Amino acid sequence: MTQTTGAAGDPPYLRIVATIRQRIADGELAPGDRVPSTRQIAAQWGVALATATKALTTLRLEGLVEARPRIGTVVAGSTPAPAAAPARKRPSPAPDTEPELTLDRIVRAAVEIADAEGLAALSMRGVAARLGVAAMSTYRYVPSKEDLVLLMADAAFGEARPADAHDDADVPEHWRARIEVGARTLWGLYRKHPWLARISPLTRPLLLPNLLVHGEWMLSALDGHGLDPTTLFDIHVLLYSHVQGLAVHLELEADAEAATGQSEDQWMDSRAPVLQELVDSGRFPTFAKVVGSFEDGYDLRLDALFDLGLGALLDGLAPVIEG
Repeated sequence: MTQTTGAAGDPPYLRIVATIRQRIADGELAPGDRVPSTRQIAAQWGVALATATKALTTLRLEGLVEARPRIGTVVAGSTPAPAAAPARKRPSPAPDTEPELTLDRIVRAAVEIADAEGLAALSMRGVAARLGVAAMSTYRYVPSKEDLVLLMADAAFGEARPADAHDDADVPEHWRARIEVGARTLWGLYRKHPWLARISPLTRPLLLPNLLVHGEWMLSALDGHGLDPTTLFDIHVLLYSHVQGLAVHLELEADAEAATGQSEDQWMDSRAPVLQELVDSGRFPTFAKVVGSFEDGYDLRLDALFDLGLGALLDGLAPVIEG
């Protein structure tokens, strides 16, 4: 019989695995239900993020859970019978028996962790655990987490280019159409990898080849209209900041949901009394009028805000660009 908390001599990650495995076996966690995230495990069991990641990786290898981007780790749809408790002590794999390790595998594993759990859950040890290799193996390929994040970002930005949606003869000629294609391509990448927007502030640009592919597309759309170099680059930065500035909230919302256990709608519902008190105070009449006019409340839609902001920016910039 599987012990709920594992044997006393088991490493911490195996005790965590045993507890979650038993919850799944008892039906407390059903297929599709979220299991605790790495951050929640670390806080609840008082372990490091790498240990929490190793526990989730073990459950994933057993087929009990699966990672779903921006949702987190959930109970697998078809849950196999709980595996027997692992041996209390596993010898470290010998160097010649470790799975083949490559830089590409390391980067892809790191991206998967960041997509599912957020950038804060990423660690070199966690990546090694996910790949089933010794903790220090990854350092032979990447010297630090900071270097790994840059490699992840370059790989993510390289997954789509503005020109991918067009043949050479079909590339938009008008500057506005080209800007829209470039901005929407970037927005799609940030949507797919929300952690991208939080890597670096606007004042410290990422000098990555695959990000520069997107920059080259935008700059070439603005070039040739008589703009001085400073104005041209300012417009480019302004457009990029619109995309990145909204995208930051994708990861912030995911972090807030993981920390509170409440969805955006649930959080707003819990603040209804506070909102009503502000409306009834009489101090903010315009706010009260606007909020009171919503039939079903206000739904903050980042995609709609992206479209609205992009259109307004381009409308305002048209006289400057077309001078």
